[in-house]
Amino acid sequence: MKKSLSLAALAATLASPLLADEGAPAASGGQGNMMQTVMMIGIALVFFYFILWRPEQKRRKQMEKVRSSMKKGDRITAMGIIGTVVKVTDTSVIVSLYDGAKMELLKAAITDVQPGTEEKAVEA
Repeated sequence: MKKSLSLAALAATLASPLLADEGAPAASGGQGNMMQTVMMIGIALVFFYFILWRPEQKRRKQMEKVRSSMKKGDRITAMGIIGTVVKVTDTSVIVSLYDGAKMELLKAAITDVQPGTEEKAVEA
C-alpha cells in the first residue's frame, strides 16, 4: 500500500510540468504585466498630486499669508467664535468678543479674517 502511494506521488510530481498550460506566455509576459502595474501606480500618484495635494498646499499657503497679515481691529472667525483682534503675537491672537470678554486663540485655529476699519480698532 505504501509503495502505491509513493509511486502515485512520484508520478504526479513528474507529470505536473507536462500537464501545465502550454498556452501561457513565457517570461516576457510577466514583464508586460509589471510595466502595466507601474504605469497605473504612476497615474494614481499624478492624480493624487494634482487633484488633492497641490490644491491643499496652495490653500494652506494662502491661509498662512492671511493669518500673518492680521492686525488690530480685524474681525476673525475661529472654531465658530467670532471676535475682533485686540493684540497679535507670534503664535496667538487676543480677541475681544461681543460682550467685551477677551479670549486668546491660536493663529492656526483661525479660519476666516475680514479686514476691520480704523473705527473698530479704536473700539477694541
